[in-house]
Amino acid sequence: MSAVTPTLAPAPTAMRQGPVLHAALAGAAAVAVAIGASELLAGIVSGFPSLVASVGAAVIDLQPPGAKDFVVALFGESDKLALEVFVVAAALAFGALLGTAGRRWPAAPAAGFAAFGLLAFLATFLDPQVSTPLAAVSAGGAVWLGLATLNRLRDRAPRRGQGSMPDWSRRGFLLRSGSVALGAGVAGIAGRALLEARLRRPLSVAASIPDPARVVAGLPAGAELNVPGITPLVVPNDDFYRIDTALLVPSVDAAAWRLRIHGMVDRETTFSFAELVELPLFEQYVTIACVSNEVGGRLVGNAKWTGVSLRDVLDLAGVQAGATQLVGRSVDGFTAGMPTAWVMDPAREAMIAVRMNDEPLPMAHGFPARLIVPGLYGYVSATKWLSELELTTLEGFDGFWIPRGWSKEAPILTQSRIDVPRGGSRVAPGTVTVAGVAWAPDRGVTGVEVSVDDGPWMRARISTPISDATWVQWRLDWTATPGRHTLNVRATDGDGTVQTADRSNPAPDGARGHHRISVEVD
Repeated sequence: MSAVTPTLAPAPTAMRQGPVLHAALAGAAAVAVAIGASELLAGIVSGFPSLVASVGAAVIDLQPPGAKDFVVALFGESDKLALEVFVVAAALAFGALLGTAGRRWPAAPAAGFAAFGLLAFLATFLDPQVSTPLAAVSAGGAVWLGLATLNRLRDRAPRRGQGSMPDWSRRGFLLRSGSVALGAGVAGIAGRALLEARLRRPLSVAASIPDPARVVAGLPAGAELNVPGITPLVVPNDDFYRIDTALLVPSVDAAAWRLRIHGMVDRETTFSFAELVELPLFEQYVTIACVSNEVGGRLVGNAKWTGVSLRDVLDLAGVQAGATQLVGRSVDGFTAGMPTAWVMDPAREAMIAVRMNDEPLPMAHGFPARLIVPGLYGYVSATKWLSELELTTLEGFDGFWIPRGWSKEAPILTQSRIDVPRGGSRVAPGTVTVAGVAWAPDRGVTGVEVSVDDGPWMRARISTPISDATWVQWRLDWTATPGRHTLNVRATDGDGTVQTADRSNPAPDGARGHHRISVEVD
């Protein structure tokens, strides 16, 4: 009999996997491919959703009370970027976990990727702009591609077996996995760049907006103070703060856009953009502010807005008695509710704005139309990408932020800020200009005072107000002596109310307290 050489049966897949690091890297790289491919598809083909943005939007919609205040305080206007980075990082960590789980349970990656894809698909349901069939194709394709990548990398991974694992095999696998992850990252970044470039395409409606029937006069003499470093009286569009719930700026076709007025009205009414701008247009300067703005923060700005009277639009629909709340709804489903009496009061000019600083509304600030309501924080009034106005009751509906712990009544508080000098800076002894801005829309600011080292309040010079709906600039020439000093500022509004020194967090109805900085004089 001839000798028979024994052979070893191949080990089960779960037993043939290499080190945990290799499995984790393969899983993370596979998720990177799934994300990168879906972002690239969204950038190249109009209509396909960004799954990262959809999941991020779902996180915003499901956030617990207090989360907005914490995130905005931590990241400011970079809150959306921080959220998307978190979503991607969590997905990569989940992929690494699936990769390692697959060493023991071969079916775990398929189940995990399927769950991941289903979660992303369900998240798109929260965005009324997303096409469900295209979302299904995007999520399904991402799952398939991610699993295919994982299986490919796993098949190429070094195996544990007899003898030691050669270094070249380990290096080759790490290089291959790293290259796949890098390529996926480049694809994802390119896709997002293409998507955002498409959303920022040049606006073509400028010629279709008639000249306003009522224009504001030029800025009055003394409206601006010539102080280097002070915030401009009128903030340029590119510098204007942006806080909203949209991770991706909605892309709205002005030709197809419609504004629907419904609910407790005599006549449900719908306007096209062309029909809306046929109504008499007017201009006004209005300062708007975010309720998340901390004392001394910069989530506030002043601009010239052009639009139609909100009261005129509502009168055409016929507001019924008992309609105590007006709800603005965005094309992406965001809602903000305000008292009907506030917008119908002839003492203020609530408007549907179509221009900002003499330009068509930028995409990021609500193109083609948004609400501007003097005196109310934006979370209850300043609906961007406006699509609906619904008349209802204060008890009958809660806007987006109300169930999340924010107040239903939201008048902008009287506030002031020191712009010059910067907190923590060094200045030379002698005359030092202290300057900044103060606001109390729509009561106006009648006085600003500064205190040095908690001493007596000194009255500052304020600029000539444009109107009660806008902020003012202020300045005080201070004789600075060597040493470390603290500066405080407070404002008095048109009702005679002095800005309180008692500090509070922004939630639930705005931050209170004096802006206080320290400077070193040497």
